[in-house]
Formats: sequence, C-alpha cells, structure tokens
Amino acid sequence: DVGFGKTEVAIRAAFKAVMDQKQVAVLVPTTILAEQHYRTFERRMADFPVKIGVISRFVPPAEQKERLAQLADGHLDILIGTHRILSKDVKFKDLGLLIVDEEQRFGVAAKDKLKAFRATVDVLTLTATPIPRTLHFSLMGARDLSVIQTPPANRQPVETEIHAFSEALIQEAIMQEVDRGGQVFVIHNRVKHLEEFADMIRGLCPNVRVKMAHGQMGGAELESVIRSFTQHKCDVLVSTNIVENGIDISNANTMIIHQAHTFGLSELHQLRGRVGRSDRKAFCLLLTPPLNDLPSEARRRLMALEEFSDLGSGFHIAMRDLDIRGAGDLLGAEQSGFIQDIGFELYTKILNETVEELKENEFSELFGVKQDGAGAKGDMASRQEPAGSKNSTTETTQNPWGAGSPVLKALPSIQRLLDTLDPTIEFDPSALLDQEYIQDSVERINLYRSLASSSNLAEMAQWVGSVKDRFGVLPSEARHVVYAAVLKWICRQWLLTKCTIRSDKMWLLCPKSTARTADAFYEQGRFAALMEQCKQAEASHPYIMAQKKDEIRLIIQGIGSVEEACDYLLGTVSQMDVRVGAMFDAELEEVLA
Repeated sequence: DVGFGKTEVAIRAAFKAVMDQKQVAVLVPTTILAEQHYRTFERRMADFPVKIGVISRFVPPAEQKERLAQLADGHLDILIGTHRILSKDVKFKDLGLLIVDEEQRFGVAAKDKLKAFRATVDVLTLTATPIPRTLHFSLMGARDLSVIQTPPANRQPVETEIHAFSEALIQEAIMQEVDRGGQVFVIHNRVKHLEEFADMIRGLCPNVRVKMAHGQMGGAELESVIRSFTQHKCDVLVSTNIVENGIDISNANTMIIHQAHTFGLSELHQLRGRVGRSDRKAFCLLLTPPLNDLPSEARRRLMALEEFSDLGSGFHIAMRDLDIRGAGDLLGAEQSGFIQDIGFELYTKILNETVEELKENEFSELFGVKQDGAGAKGDMASRQEPAGSKNSTTETTQNPWGAGSPVLKALPSIQRLLDTLDPTIEFDPSALLDQEYIQDSVERINLYRSLASSSNLAEMAQWVGSVKDRFGVLPSEARHVVYAAVLKWICRQWLLTKCTIRSDKMWLLCPKSTARTADAFYEQGRFAALMEQCKQAEASHPYIMAQKKDEIRLIIQGIGSVEEACDYLLGTVSQMDVRVGAMFDAELEEVLA
C-alpha cells in the first residue's frame, strides 16, 4: 500500500543485482519521482561502489548523452528515469533487472516496449493500486503476486471525509494544519484555473506561503517549487495530480482534493497516500458537488475511498476498482472496462468456446480434430485421450477419487469440450472460506483458485488435506465450498448445465438440443448412461424426467443436502458406494487408497 516501503524493496533488489555485476533500470512515471528516487538511491548506497544516474527532461541533453555512454560501456550501474528509458538510443551493456514503479500509471504501449526486455531480464513491478487488468492477471496466476501487509511503525490511517465545496472549510483545514507546524497539499486538476485557485487560498489565508506546481512548468522551475516545499519554505502547495506518485514529504499531513469526483479511484488513493507518511494524524478532504447530483460510478468511487481508509487498504481499493470498472481486454489495449458490458469472465468463456468451435469446424484439418457427430461411434478410438494423459476420462482405474470413471470410460473422450464447461451449482447453505478461519485475504483467494483448478477429485481431496493441516478442521461453510467444487466437476463430466438442491430434491438440467454439447450428450451415450444410473438408484431415490421446450430436467427425490447430492452423483460416475465426507473425516492416505 502507499507508504508501506515499496521503494525500500526496490533499493534492496537493485543492490542485489548490482552486486551480481548486473545493471538495473528503474522506470517511473514522472520527472519529480525520478529526481526523488535518484536522491533516495544515492543516499542509501553512498557507502558502496555503486554508480547511479538519472535521465529525465530535468537533465540537460549534454549530460544525458554522457550518462547514456556510461550506460553502454557498463560504467553506470543503476539508471533511474521516465519513459525516456524506453527510447531506442538507451542501450545497456548487461541489464539484469527492470523495476517498474507505480505500474498503474503506464499504458499498454509503454508495457509493449517493456516486453522486449522480458525475455532475458527479471522484472519487479511496484504498485499500491494495480489497474484492473493487472490485478486480474495476478489473481488468475498469470503473474506472481506479493503483498506487503505490515505498515511502518507508528503509522496512523488517514482520516477521509467527503464534503460539499466550502471556502470556510478549506480555510479551517489549512489553518489547523499550519498552526501545528505542518504543510498542506491542495489538488486542483485544471492547469487553466490553477492560478485563480491559488489566489483564492492566498485571500483566505493571507499569512500562509502558497506555491503552485503543474506539468506544464519548466523542469528547473518545477524542481525548485518541489524542493522548496520539501524544505518547508512554503506551507501550501496548490498543484495538479502531478504529485500523485511517490512524493514523500513527511511534514505534509493534510490533503484537500477539489472536484474529487473527476478522479479515478486509484488516483484518489495515491493522492491520499502523499499525506500521513509519519507518526502524525493526517486528513484528506474530498470536495465534491452534492452526492445526489453525481453519477452512480462517481458515488461508488468516493464511498469506496471513505470506506477503505485503514492502513493497507490499497488491495481492497484495487478489488473495488476491478468491480466498478471491469477487467479490460486480455488481448487488446484496454486496461479496464467491461467488454461490451458483458463482464470479463463471460467474455473469456465465450472466447474459449469460439476458439474450440473454430478448431472443431473451420480449422479441424489443421488441428486434427474430428467433427462431432460424424462417425461418433465408429471413430471412438481416435477421439479418446492417450492412455497416460493426466486429464483423460478414459482411464480404467476404479479409484473414484481419480480422473477415471468406469461408467464413462467406454464413452468417447471430449476433453476439449469439458475444459470450456462451467455448470451452475445452486444450494441454500452459505459456501465460503470465512475470515475467522483464514485471516489472510490473499491466501483465501489463492485457495479458491487452486480448488477451482483441480482437475479431479483426488486433487480436491489433497486440497482438503492441505487446508486441514494448515488451518485445522474445516467449518461447515468451507466444506460447502468443497461440495460445490465436487458437484461442478461431476456435472462437467456428465455435460449437465445446472444442478440445484432445494426442498429435499435435486434438479439436474440437461443441455439444450441447440447447445454445443448436445451431440456429445445425447448422441454419444452420456444421456443413456446417466438414465441407467438413475434407474439403478430409483429404489432409494425416485426420479422424474420432465421436458420444457427443448430442455430436459431430471428431478431426483430424497436429496436433502448438498453432501447427499455429492454422494448420489459420485455414485453415478463410480458405480461404488462412496461417501464424499470421507474427504474431511478420514486421513488423506485412506481416502486415496
């Protein structure tokens, strides 16, 4: 989170790389932050033979040329800079580590240039509020994710309040901070009106020293203003959001943001992070028009910021941002947004299904895939997975916890089809890994993800054993998470689209006749095999088959709980009297035996 020590991690990583005779590039979004990092790195490594350089528009061209020459011949160990680092004339002799600070400020175009480094260079990305797509990549395992959860000692949360614009409120907040010897950031994100806004503050607080900062100022002038504020030669800095990233001034402990509704959620959190960087109590005032006049998204952003004001709340804010803005385009340049308003999960599901459809139809010869329906029975052998395949549904093992199934083993393998299915599971009891059971939110997310990616019941049993070993006996809500995963896996094997358990009954919804899975379900034997299994269990669980339009539903009586539903459906695929509760009650070795 902001102010938690990400820069310290970067300094140590850079030092380690330099000690191993590698060069390091530190990429930052603003010239101010580049200069600040340069001074911080210089101060921390002053006692070591490490040569550090900075490159930005503050640096004269002649000096830039000299530093680039030193970089190319290996005499410069660490180069800190803005987008200038990505230029073609910047050549490293032996680059070993690239550090990207404030990752959320870089666009896809800049990140595409970074990909040229990635083949041979380690990349460390630092951010308090990852953009939605980056966060989604991390949560689904496409990127490694580490979270710093412990704030620096004596750090206090920033008190955040939403107010309607009021000159009296601005005057009171500024005078209160100046009277206790502190400094104030006032953010107004319109360069055209910045001078007027600064004059208004000078009129409200005549004895207070006020200066301005914005990105259109000359390099030397901007550097001079920031330095004078850092050295407490002025009390109030009126600026645009140029101070958003990484500025570390411990004496500034009040932030006033004008027209806060026009900023993004992560921008607001980053701006708020410029204050409260010492052991003093800090305040952040968000000035907006009346909340009722704002669009719903703007209201949600402001309420999220007010709600998540505790230390370490950046991760929660990023998750809320993902919820508000959507996860963006996995393959394109959009870093946020609901793809055609359908949501990211549905988008990727449709994309996967379309790719599989093209493989099976238009490009079937290229991928060597037999089309469904043509010679389904006569060509069964060619459809089956290799005998040793991990995901094969044609294994002959009788172990119900493994991937094999004696009922399904004679049916054609449809692994590609299974991989794109996501059956809906519905039941009344709550299913979650409770915060009291597993306190770490990142750990809970990782556990959800690993359970969802289990390819068979043996892996689910191992997941249960691991969680039980680390956190103790699973409470009922956690058991229901496992039951839901088991039901989803079995429904996927049968190609069922939905399973609902309610009122002592279980409803199983079969694919529609127009569905992509219809041929594999009805023509290739799955429907007949499922009906046969239901008939065998009819004595204890009578069933009814009902058809509504082109959907067939099986309604099975006497299924009073989600655990009973698991046992019943597990029996249909294993032809054995298997109790899914053995996962929780017995030792793992006994379950897998």
